[in-house]
Amino acid sequence: MIEVNHLSKHFGSVQALQDITFTAEKGKILGFLGPNGAGKSTTMNIITGYLSPSSGSVRVGGYHMLEQPRQAKRLIGYLPEVPPLYKDMTVREYLEFAYELKGAQEPRQKHLEDICQRVKLQKVWGRLIRNLSKGYQQRVGLAQALIGDPPVLILDEPTIGLDPQQITEIRSLIRNLGERHTVVFSSHILPEVQSVCDRILIINQGRIVADGTTESLSRGLSGGGKLAAEIKGDPQKVAALLSAIPGIRQVQRGVQSEKGVFEFSLSLDPDTDPRQAVFEQLAQASYPLLGLRKEGMTLEEIFLKLTSSPPQESGDPLLDISGSPDHTAKEGEK
Repeated sequence: MIEVNHLSKHFGSVQALQDITFTAEKGKILGFLGPNGAGKSTTMNIITGYLSPSSGSVRVGGYHMLEQPRQAKRLIGYLPEVPPLYKDMTVREYLEFAYELKGAQEPRQKHLEDICQRVKLQKVWGRLIRNLSKGYQQRVGLAQALIGDPPVLILDEPTIGLDPQQITEIRSLIRNLGERHTVVFSSHILPEVQSVCDRILIINQGRIVADGTTESLSRGLSGGGKLAAEIKGDPQKVAALLSAIPGIRQVQRGVQSEKGVFEFSLSLDPDTDPRQAVFEQLAQASYPLLGLRKEGMTLEEIFLKLTSSPPQESGDPLLDISGSPDHTAKEGEK
């Protein structure tokens, strides 16, 4: 649904974006991450037609944003970081105004009522927007993005200002929207992105530095997977036994969690899963395996590692996990 091809943007002598290329599929939620000033909002503003690029192109639903702006923009619902609200209007007046402005074709009353029910605005339907809390104003902004049932949703910090209960509700709504919309979702709350998004794109200093799922990015950065094991037995003998299992390249003994029980961190070779072998070998040696789980880098660790140093000079991501089932090939590779 969205094709961004070799996008660059200059503001005078400042280069905000450098050769950005990615695609987003229908029915997928793409998480867009980056530190402040990395170029996230600039990219979103170009995708939605609010800014023009210095070079490169954006297509939405096959329509070129610069050459066919009316057709492309009709496919997009956009919630910017600061919602575009007329605060002297009531919620009803504002949404009816947005309905007319967008030229929506759905039955107006039923369509607006359905949207308000989805984003929990029924109780404030007749209130002035300026008298609403920041969280409710954010919901009004999300409601206007849903008017016309656009196939593409661009959401820039959609949960900012919401309380924990509201955040949970909006997360659930975004997941549901992702079932039949293309959603590009930006947030500074990394666990939120990890829990909602199918695929994550990280931008740093105007360049894409990573593209893939959290799991695939973790594997790419660590060079393989990890297992955390809790085992009862002589720690030196257990470590020697584990080290001999194919696929385990390093064994690190951790703390003693209880009497005779030790924690071990197992670094794995790429594309290996020795969990069954670990169970069988320990059982044969009569060392009880009390716990075994996969371990990986958190999204926060991935983000900090990729954004703490300048991006490489080439336009390709540092991590481009094309083997991921949720990864979409770049335009030049299709």
